Order: sequence, then C-alpha cells, then structure tokens
Amino acid sequence: MIAGRNRPSGRACAAAYRAGGTIPALVLAAGASRRFGRAKALAQWHGRSLLAHAIDQGRMLSKDVRVITGCRAPLLPLRSHARPTSWLYAKDWDEGLAASLRAGISALPAGARGVFVVLVDQPLVDSASLERLREAARREPGKPHAADYNGRPGVPAYLPRWLWPAVMGLEGDRGAGRLLAAAGANRLAIAGVQADVDTPHDLAAIR
Repeated sequence: MIAGRNRPSGRACAAAYRAGGTIPALVLAAGASRRFGRAKALAQWHGRSLLAHAIDQGRMLSKDVRVITGCRAPLLPLRSHARPTSWLYAKDWDEGLAASLRAGISALPAGARGVFVVLVDQPLVDSASLERLREAARREPGKPHAADYNGRPGVPAYLPRWLWPAVMGLEGDRGAGRLLAAAGANRLAIAGVQADVDTPHDLAAIR
C-alpha cells in the first residue's frame, strides 16, 4: 500500500471539493506514435482528429483541459484544430508515459484537489462512463478512481492530490496503474477502454 501519512480524510476532501477546489483534466498526447507510423493524435476519426475527441472527453470531466505534448509539440496546436485550456510540453517525452504525467502534474495550480487523466487514443470511451467517473470523484474526492481493465485499474482515471508525489516518482513507459492498484483505487466499468488505437489497423477497425 502507498503510505497515507498525508492522506486527508474523506470528509475533509469532500468539504474542500464543495469549497471550490479545482480538478483539471490532462490529455496525454506526447508520444512518438511509432506503431502508428505518423502523428496519431492528428489521425481522423468521424471527421475530427483523435486529439479533438480526447479534448472533448476531457471537457466532460472538467472545464480546465490541458494537453501534454512532446514529440509532435509544434504540430499538434497548428493542425489539430483543437482548443484546450492550455498546451504543456513534456521535455522528456521519449521516456514514456511517466514523463507526460510528471509534466502535467507539475504544472497544475496550487488549488487543484485532484486531476483527471485521459489518453489521446481511446475515442470509444463514452460520455456516460466519463460522467460516472466525474461523479465518483465528486462524491469521494480523496479516493482514486479508475477504469477497470479486467481487475486492474487504468485510465481514464482520477488522481487525488495526495497521490501526486508518488506519481512524480514514476519513471519509464508505465503509467499510474500500479500506483492506483496499490492505493486501492475504485474501479469503474468504462466502455471503450479496451479499444485503444495503436496502429492504423486499430483505427480502421473502429470506424
């Protein structure tokens, strides 16, 4: 289990949430898309880029949506026709997901009580599932909440602030799945998480 010495009580977290603590959403889009062969975030799905769809998913969770860029940093804002709250750059993007998470969390405001995390390559994740994730965070803002991958937690996810120091210690191309499991994350059934887009064939299969 992750040490909970500084973990606030559920009652204290709920009070902070009601007092107006913000919960931004991070869209992770910093990768090189090597298996896809080109900028995956700019690939079209139902007439819009995957990144635009991911930003819409973020907006279902928060008014404050921040996109983490890396390999395609100059290209994404110009060609995606997407308008997040802000663009952030993960300078160590080639390290993997951990670098994106660190870049996103390090840029969050002091008043943020937690953060939602979504990926750029899960366009089938639906609004009803994201609403359940948002409501779970509203009810229990001191507890991690995450998509259920056959008994394992993963993204989309909500990370309360007390978990951030552990996330900042992540390295390599692994996300926060193990941390979420160790923290006893509440797992939610979220439609579409199994259909992530890694290759052009994956994208063609869900058109």
